[in-house]
Amino acid sequence: MNVSDIIRLLSPELILLITGFVVIGVDLARRREDEGRTAAAVAVVGLILAALAAIFLYFSSPNQIVFYTMAIDLYGLFFKVAAFIGVALVIIASVNYMAGRSKFLGEFYALLVFAALAISVLVSATNLILIYIGIEFLSITSYILTGFLRGNERSEEAAIKYFLYGASAGAILLFGMSLLFGLTGTTDLAAVGKALEAGGDMHWLGLVALVLVLAGLGYKASLVPFHQWAPDTYDGAPTPISAFLSTASKAAGFAIVGRVFLVAFSDFHPEWTQVLAAIAVLTMFLGNLTALKQKSVKRMLAYSSIGQAGYILLGLVAVSNDPTFGGVNGLMIYLFGYIFTNVGAFLLLLPIEKKSGGSTDMEQFDGLATRAPGLALLMSLFLISLAGIPPTAGFIGKFYVFASVINQRMIVLGALAAVNTVIAAFYYLNVIRHMYFAESAVEGGVTVGRGLMTVLAINAIMVLAIGIFAQFFMTWVNSSLALVTASGF
Repeated sequence: MNVSDIIRLLSPELILLITGFVVIGVDLARRREDEGRTAAAVAVVGLILAALAAIFLYFSSPNQIVFYTMAIDLYGLFFKVAAFIGVALVIIASVNYMAGRSKFLGEFYALLVFAALAISVLVSATNLILIYIGIEFLSITSYILTGFLRGNERSEEAAIKYFLYGASAGAILLFGMSLLFGLTGTTDLAAVGKALEAGGDMHWLGLVALVLVLAGLGYKASLVPFHQWAPDTYDGAPTPISAFLSTASKAAGFAIVGRVFLVAFSDFHPEWTQVLAAIAVLTMFLGNLTALKQKSVKRMLAYSSIGQAGYILLGLVAVSNDPTFGGVNGLMIYLFGYIFTNVGAFLLLLPIEKKSGGSTDMEQFDGLATRAPGLALLMSLFLISLAGIPPTAGFIGKFYVFASVINQRMIVLGALAAVNTVIAAFYYLNVIRHMYFAESAVEGGVTVGRGLMTVLAINAIMVLAIGIFAQFFMTWVNSSLALVTASGF
């Protein structure tokens, strides 16, 4: 493989790396002139170019390994495109929100670009060392972004809690990886999987390593019992960062969990299926039941994100060779639709926060259909999608994940998931009730900036497009999974 091939295969990562430094340079040159708008524009352009480069690779150079550590395959490229789009939408929506809140807006947008770079590396990693580096790179940028609002006690508290949990999870992950290296003598995922097939005492030690690795990766996906950081972090972080953490960052966590478990721990499939099933049930019930009693819509969405992680995990629990309901394809389409749905729901809180002085309590949504009918309609669409009601992306995701569970004859697990869907629908529809049927004590309309309105419109269109044209997106997902399956999954 020559240098030009390496540059081409790593073009998304190289574009993001260059973009991050250009954003900082542009901000230094124009910081006093436009409050970071030029820097944000450069960041969005860089992310779009990286997404286009990933799409080009998707059709031209699938299934190649770079430096023995990164797989440029359809699976990784699928998650790259989804993450780049999600981060770009977050940046566009952040422009008005961050204006006047910080003097370091260039650094803010550059950190989001670098976070996208970390995700890009992570979802392609096929080596334990690179996985750890990718996790830490993403975590460090996320810690800084979470606490970016200097002087804001909630933001700083959220960052500290996130850092403490992240540091602990990182140490556990590293210990599990070191145990795997000691057992197998390699850090390559495929080689680890082959070595662990030997069985005997190695099988039991492999189970210990599996649990440790799951603990380290489960925190990034906010799975119970590794979720404790998520509610306070999502609630206290700047709202655009809450949207990022609950979508693109979480998608990266699930992407690497899928690659590690299906490649390195394929011989442990019966064991980790039971473990993940139990974690999925706990995650769904804790997230949904706790969300029921929240008075803040932002905090409700934080716990909802935990419950959604439980549904997504079901796709990995029900993994099979079935071409239609194989589990992992359900996980992928769920995550893709979830990015647009949850980003839209979190970002719609921005004008509510601005109107109320920072509050997202349920009372702020009373009568929103009268004060801002467009916002109420969009919020209803996003909440309906989160509840899994057709014709939305959330319905398609839940349909394929639940169908995969039933296809594997996991009837009890499917029933528990259905019960959680009903529980979740109660608090989602309750917000809609407040918007359309409650009298408002708040006077005046709600203003929305052009950039934010554009992002909300894009999210709404994609939520409906995925739900209505599901076959097109499922064909894309299945093709993204087929080559990976043939090459190791």
